[in-house]
Amino acid sequence: MTRVIAIFVSAYVLVAAFPAWAESPRPNIVLILADDLGFSDVAPYGSEIATPTITALAEEGVRFTNYHTAASCAPSRAMLLTGVDSHRAGVPNIPEMLPPEHLEQSGNQGTLGHNVVTVATLLQDSGYRTYVAGKWHLGMTPNLLPSRRGFERTFVLADSGADNWEQKPYLPIYDKANWFADGEETELPENFYSSRFIVDKTIEFIDSHADDDRPFFAYLPFQAVHLPVQAPQEFIDRYMGVYDEGWDRLRYERRQRAVELGIVPEDAGMVAMPTTEDWFALSSEQKRYQAKRMAVYAGMVEAMDFNIGRLVEHLREIGEYENTIFIFTSDNGSEAAGPEEPESPLTRFGLGSQGYSTDYETLGLKGSFNSIGSSFASAAASPLAYYKFYLGEGGLRVPLILSGVPLQNDKRVGRIESAFTWVTDIAPTILELTGAAPAGERYGGRVVEPMIGHSLVPFIEGRVDRVYAEKDAVGTELAGHAALFQGDYKIVRNRGPVGDGEWRLYNITLDPGETTDLARTQPAQLQRMLSQYQEYATRNGVLAVRPEYDPQRQVAINGLRNRARTGILIGLLLGLTLLSFFFFSRAFSAR
Repeated sequence: MTRVIAIFVSAYVLVAAFPAWAESPRPNIVLILADDLGFSDVAPYGSEIATPTITALAEEGVRFTNYHTAASCAPSRAMLLTGVDSHRAGVPNIPEMLPPEHLEQSGNQGTLGHNVVTVATLLQDSGYRTYVAGKWHLGMTPNLLPSRRGFERTFVLADSGADNWEQKPYLPIYDKANWFADGEETELPENFYSSRFIVDKTIEFIDSHADDDRPFFAYLPFQAVHLPVQAPQEFIDRYMGVYDEGWDRLRYERRQRAVELGIVPEDAGMVAMPTTEDWFALSSEQKRYQAKRMAVYAGMVEAMDFNIGRLVEHLREIGEYENTIFIFTSDNGSEAAGPEEPESPLTRFGLGSQGYSTDYETLGLKGSFNSIGSSFASAAASPLAYYKFYLGEGGLRVPLILSGVPLQNDKRVGRIESAFTWVTDIAPTILELTGAAPAGERYGGRVVEPMIGHSLVPFIEGRVDRVYAEKDAVGTELAGHAALFQGDYKIVRNRGPVGDGEWRLYNITLDPGETTDLARTQPAQLQRMLSQYQEYATRNGVLAVRPEYDPQRQVAINGLRNRARTGILIGLLLGLTLLSFFFFSRAFSAR
C-alpha cells in the first residue's frame, strides 16, 4: 500500500511541476560509473585514448570540468545513489580500511545505511523500471544488496574489486569473488569479460520489459579501470608503443590537450609528485614493461567505451535512444596502488600464490595481474596533483558528462562548464529530470536523511549562474584526509606518507593543479574555511584517526583478521601479497 501511495504522489508531483512533460514520455536514465578513472583518461578531457562513444556524448551534451567526488569508491557510490554525505549514509570509507574503533560505532560500518533512500527506490516507486549490473560495494548481506535498495533486476559484484576475466578475487582478503544475481549468490559464465558482460546484462534487463511503456533507470558501475587492469588483446595492441616516452611526457601532453579543449585554464600549472619515479633512470627493459602496463590500461578504457557504444546502439535499434539521458562519471581519481616492481621475486611469489602472473607477454590477459603504479597514475590525473585515496584534485576531480536528446537545445550541446559540482548533486538531478519526488522526513515507515545535493537542471537550463552560491561550503573527509570547498577556494589536508598533514589553501578555479598555496597570503580565508570544516565534521560525526593509522596497512590487518580461520600459510601469503602492493607508500615514508 505504501508503494502504491508513493507512485500516486510522484505522478501528481510530476504533472503539477512539469506540465509540459506530462504529455511526453518520462526520460530513461543511464548512469555510467567508471572505476578509478583519472581526470584526463578520456578524450573529451585531454586523453590520447580513443573513446568515441564518450566523446560523442560529450559533444552532444554538457561537460563539467570542476566536478568532485570522494577519493574512494564506496563513499562515492553511497553519495552518488542517495545525495547524502557519506558519513551520514554509513560509508565514511570502504569497510576494508576502517579501523576497529570506527567499526564499533553504530552506523559506521562502511555499508549503506537504512537511514537513506536510494535514487533507485524513489524512481521505482514513481513507476520506473530499475536495473544495475556491475560493482556494488555497499554491502553484501541480503538486506544491503541492491535488490533490497530499489533495483528490480541486479547482477553485481559486492567486493571492492575482482578479476575481469574470471570469478576470482584480486586480493586474498576475500575468500572468493562475491557476485550476486537478483539477491542470490551466483556464478559467472565461462566467456566473462567485465565490461562486455555488464553491458550484456543491462541490455538483457532492458529487453526483458520491452513490451511495457514504463521508462527505465539503468546503473552501470563498471570494473574498468580498477585493479587488476586487464583488457582484450585487440585493445591492448592499439597502444603498444604509445607510452614508450614515459609518464612525464604523457602528463605534459595531456595537460596541453586539456588546455586546448578548454578543460583547464591556459596557464594551469602542475606539480611534480614525489612518488613519480625518474623515467630516465630505468633500464630499457623496465621502460618496456612500464609502457605496456599503461598500454593495457588504455586498452581497458577503450574496451569500456566500445561496450558503452554497444548499449547506445542497442537503444537506437529499439527506439529508446531519443528518450534517454546519459550520465557518465567516475567514482574517484586514478589508482596508484599496486606493485611498483611487478617482476620482483616478492611480487611474483605473492601474486603467484593467487594464480596470477606478471609476465610481460601475457600482461592484461586472463591469469595476469596488472596495475599502472603511482607514476602513470599521476599522468592519468594530469594536470592535477595526487590520486585515489588522497584529497588532492587528482583524487577528487573526475569527468562528468550529461548528454541525451531530452537535454539538447542550441545552448546546451557541446558546452563545457567550470562551475563547482559535487557527487551528491547527481541524485537530485536525476529526480528533477524524471519528475520523481524526493523522500520526506520519513520514507517506508522510517526516518531518513534528506538529500543535501543541488540539482544541476537549473544550471544546465540557464536559470542560475552557479550550482553553489559563493557562501555555500561543501566538506569531505576520508581516512584522516580532509577538505572543504567554498566558492573558488578549497582547503585541504593530506596525511602521510605522500602528504604532510598541513592545511593548505588553493584557488582551484584558477589553479586546479594546486601549485600555489595561498595559506600565508590569505590567512583570513583559510581560518574562515577551517571553522566551516570543523562545523562540517561535527555535524556529520566525522571520527578522528589515530596518528599512526595507515589505510593500506589497515587493509592488511583487517584481511588477516578476517582470514585467520584459514590458517597461518594463507595469512603469510596475504601479508606478502599486500606488502608488495603497498610498498611504494612505505618506501616513500622512509625517505
